[in-house]
Amino acid sequence: MIIQSLHRYYDRKRESGELAPEGFERRSIPFVVVLAADGTLVQIEDTRSGTGKQRVAREFVVPQSVKRSADIAANLLWDTAEYALGIDTRGKADRVAKQHADFVARVQNLAGYVDDDGLRAVIRFLSHSNTKLLAADPSFAELAENNAVIAFRLTGDPGNLVCERGDVVRAIRESVNHGNNEDQSFCAVLGRADRTARVHSAIKGVWGAQSSGANIVSFNLDAFESFGRKQGANAPIGTEAAFTYTTALNHLLRKGSPQRMQVGDASTVFWSAVPTPLEDDFAAIFGSTLSDDPDRGTQAVRNLYAAVKNGVYVPDIGRNTEFYVLGLSPNAARIAVRFWHRTTVAELAPAIVQHLRDVEIDHPDYLAEHLSMFALLNATALLGRSENVPPNLAGEVFRSALTGQPYPAALLQAAVRRLRAERDVGYPRAAVIKACLNRSIRHRHLDAKELHVSLDPDNTDPGYRLGRLFAALERIQAAAQPGINATIRDRYYGAASSSPSSVFPVLLRLKNHHLGKLDNPRLAGWFEKTLADIFAGIESFPTHLSLPLQGMFAVGYYHQQQAFFTRRIDPTATDNLQPSASNQEPTP
Repeated sequence: MIIQSLHRYYDRKRESGELAPEGFERRSIPFVVVLAADGTLVQIEDTRSGTGKQRVAREFVVPQSVKRSADIAANLLWDTAEYALGIDTRGKADRVAKQHADFVARVQNLAGYVDDDGLRAVIRFLSHSNTKLLAADPSFAELAENNAVIAFRLTGDPGNLVCERGDVVRAIRESVNHGNNEDQSFCAVLGRADRTARVHSAIKGVWGAQSSGANIVSFNLDAFESFGRKQGANAPIGTEAAFTYTTALNHLLRKGSPQRMQVGDASTVFWSAVPTPLEDDFAAIFGSTLSDDPDRGTQAVRNLYAAVKNGVYVPDIGRNTEFYVLGLSPNAARIAVRFWHRTTVAELAPAIVQHLRDVEIDHPDYLAEHLSMFALLNATALLGRSENVPPNLAGEVFRSALTGQPYPAALLQAAVRRLRAERDVGYPRAAVIKACLNRSIRHRHLDAKELHVSLDPDNTDPGYRLGRLFAALERIQAAAQPGINATIRDRYYGAASSSPSSVFPVLLRLKNHHLGKLDNPRLAGWFEKTLADIFAGIESFPTHLSLPLQGMFAVGYYHQQQAFFTRRIDPTATDNLQPSASNQEPTP
């Protein structure tokens, strides 16, 4: 299913001209050797644009690269300086000579299929020593030093490489398809006979995988083979399908691709069956936006909410337009599929909206309005670092966001565990806990009230009330002892959130001491009324709070803290002495 979906995506992009035809690929070529018709060197053309280290080479359509490791195998009509020009850049003259000989042999073999002026010019150039002429060109030193990739172009043929000339392209296709009747089998992807691809092209761009690329489909040990079949014959995928799915996946994973994002250790790509606005907005919705457009995410979320309300994502393309999300992670020389989700645009948009609503919680105005998946996952990790996010957790959380299913139990456990260890109920962590609790209540049909975005004075859940009480007691201490090094949160949060009966009696005695130190009697009276309002929903202090109640405690604490930091009220107004729903305190 994954390979079939990628094959269809390739067909879509090939029709739009964004992907190369079968047997070819798009490749950045920094230097082009320009030749006259008689094979003499005209110049070495530098195709790069920009300045300094930010220079970017121009892309050309070239014959598909060969797969090589330690073996000598040349690409056709383009390659590194060692292969294409026979320049020894690493002190391995014998090996370079063999590399260059293989490059020349491939070009001469292609000449058996076509008579082309550009190809003849390349063969004439390769048949003579051109070291002195090359060395005289201003670009040669940099080309040789970096063993840069080069290709050839015939002078007077601007813009097109020799390998892009019409007759040469047809000849390359003919040479690629030569012998297609050999080793025919049924292609499991296309559903028809095709020559089996023994080795598939490497997939590049997966974070943490080998820089040279890795494979999704490969059989490199006897233990992986059966019934005498070797390599790709164990998974009968034709050469056409092998080319299309690897080309499409490399396109999605390319550097700067707007259709990829990082979710934990999984390099995640996404696409739809036909172009749709959700395909453009998907990464921005989950927080993967370009730094030069900080408002992109906010606008994408607005588009999403509007789409769910009035269907702007689906009117022209139908509600059943398929949407795909694929997460890949490194696994030695292979790539593991971390998660695969197939849905429709009409189903996906409401699920993402529900995720955004679940994680929405009151926060300071200077922080992001919508939390990214990266921030949510890091809130559960040691030191808040992405490499400490459990690999399976990231994939399961993302899957829940896409399907509307309950978040994994491990997410709530991780968030509460980090909270107790660090005693920091911050914005992302509180959002994670609120989302886990609300979705659990909703899907398990529990007899409990869902948590609001901001403080809910009518919520009588014992964990939520105790969290509010703890925040109020901490606030009283801060007013009585400004600048104190260690607050009750630093000393007692873990015990208060798990074993309230062992801690709160002590804290209430400390509260009396702290209130007695306040110089402002109006402020002390306001605190007493706030405590009375909170205590109205507390019958007793439980000996133990379960994990969900510890989560309720955290959100109650966070909500109460945020309420304390709302705008302050004029202390001279008499009506400010009454506790309010927002628990705004008078200025001391």
